[in-house]
Amino acid sequence: MTQAPSKLVTFDEFIAWYPDNSNVRYELHNGVIVEMPKPRGKHGNVAGFLVEELILNIIQIGKRGIWTIPREAIVKPSSEKSGYEPDIIVLNQETITREPRWESESIIENASSVKLIVEVVSTNWRDDYHLKYADYEEMGIPEYWIVDYAGLGGREFIGNPKQPAIFVCELVEGEYVKTLFRGENLIISPTFPQLNLTAQQVFNASL
Repeated sequence: MTQAPSKLVTFDEFIAWYPDNSNVRYELHNGVIVEMPKPRGKHGNVAGFLVEELILNIIQIGKRGIWTIPREAIVKPSSEKSGYEPDIIVLNQETITREPRWESESIIENASSVKLIVEVVSTNWRDDYHLKYADYEEMGIPEYWIVDYAGLGGREFIGNPKQPAIFVCELVEGEYVKTLFRGENLIISPTFPQLNLTAQQVFNASL
């Protein structure tokens, strides 16, 4: 396994360091390189299920070949000290030509290239609820989902006792408006208004 530098690094240093063909994902959090295990097991099942549902909706709304879900992409927030690899990212091929580093490095820097980002919550839930939430909001990412299928997040978010939750965060006047979905609630997505999917269907993908 590649040893991450012990010192704080910039985004460009992180990209230069990133090992080719790695079995492990890495992200840069405030200058620190963090190992992010590739989605497996229940986490992978939930992410895979959502990818399938979103692709079906992309086809249904006539955006096939225009909106795409790449296998890998690194999102660079405004800060030079962070870089994230979302579980799911829906990109707009009509505007991605403005991304100078996409073709060579799979790097996304402009919110106009992104229709939706989805993060499936793991034990490092604070990253999704705090760090990435703030950075995606500042970037201007129009829609961000936090899919907490195992109920791992803080009680201030998912209640006490903790329960599985999906949050759809819509950018309104530069700030996220967060809506909670549980059980048989149909998930309401500004980007995918025809989506016919309940929160419980997503949670069931982990069983």
